[in-house]
Amino acid sequence: MKKNIVIVGLGLIGGSIARALQGFEDFERIGVDVSQPTMRYAIENGVVDRIEEDPIQALAQGDLVFLCLHPRGIVDFLAEHRTHFKPGAMVTDVCGVKGAILKGAAVLPDTVSFVGGHPMAGTEFSGIEHSLANMFQGAHYILTPNGQSSPEHIALMERLARHVGCADVIKTTPEQHDAIIAYTSQMMHIIAVSVCDDENLFQYQGFEGDSFRSCTRVAALDVPLWTQLFSMNSDALCAALEHLETHLRQYRQAILSGDTRALSEKLSFSAARKRQMNRLEQQSGAVGRDRTQPRPVRNAERT
Repeated sequence: MKKNIVIVGLGLIGGSIARALQGFEDFERIGVDVSQPTMRYAIENGVVDRIEEDPIQALAQGDLVFLCLHPRGIVDFLAEHRTHFKPGAMVTDVCGVKGAILKGAAVLPDTVSFVGGHPMAGTEFSGIEHSLANMFQGAHYILTPNGQSSPEHIALMERLARHVGCADVIKTTPEQHDAIIAYTSQMMHIIAVSVCDDENLFQYQGFEGDSFRSCTRVAALDVPLWTQLFSMNSDALCAALEHLETHLRQYRQAILSGDTRALSEKLSFSAARKRQMNRLEQQSGAVGRDRTQPRPVRNAERT
């Protein structure tokens, strides 16, 4: 008997999830979105198998439900529709903060299993027209299972991660997820937008190299989304930024001092750490869709 995956929110990530899940086991993909043009695009371009305008009707059919809304939207959706999920269904999300989402999921009844999820992929664009079937190739898929997560549904998410092309599945706690993502993702976005705040930015045009483009690529971000991500993970993000400020001051002091030996030693230390990280990425296969084909998915417990 065919089962149904319901994807609520058909933006960049929701659309990419839907595309990547084509042919996954015996599931049919049902798309839900508040935007009529988005739903029309989704069905006309084969992003989903069918659309459902009424989320209540969609949830009643959903054996697996992906919540691909902005963070506040996910929390509000869970509260509004807590009694509308199909008994026995598994609910997951793709949000970049986990603590707040897990608190929101506490309203779900015992008949529903919730597995917090975060596929580590994306672009600086937004909207279903930018969604990609290979968005998750070579990416990490982070899961934050808890008491609401059944073993069979965790296993389902591991198979799903393999199907969409992820390099590995990493399990951790919501708290550890939020602390780490504050450093590896959110702080990088703060750096990018801060660089673009320079008053001379447009006078530098024509002098940009690949390092500048790479650093600032994500600065053209989805403002409402990242406002929520930053504010809902403020403690962890501010702690990461404080560490960054310390390291920036150390580099500034080394340069101002004129002590080239000290500067060279600090640069050598940092460069060696980055090379080591590159080697670890190559070993895991988690190098992203644009660099190489991922290796078979593996599980990694991080506690």
